[in-house]
Amino acid sequence: MEIKVLGPGCPNCKILEKRVRDVAGKLNLDANIIKVEDIMEIMTYNVMKTPALVVDGQVVVKGRLPSEAEIETFLTK
Repeated sequence: MEIKVLGPGCPNCKILEKRVRDVAGKLNLDANIIKVEDIMEIMTYNVMKTPALVVDGQVVVKGRLPSEAEIETFLTK
């Protein structure tokens, strides 16, 4: 599983990255978690507002900070 946290480094982007790492660890997932801060790469996902979360190439959240429970549903689908 590949998980990308998209965001330039704002506080909410950092919180999202921590939540994703916490949830993935709790679920004992074999996941490659990548923090993407490059604006040009972020725009390739058609994301104009961060933070955003991409799971296996699919944008599942953009422009808001999901809860840990919500992140868990995205990672267990």
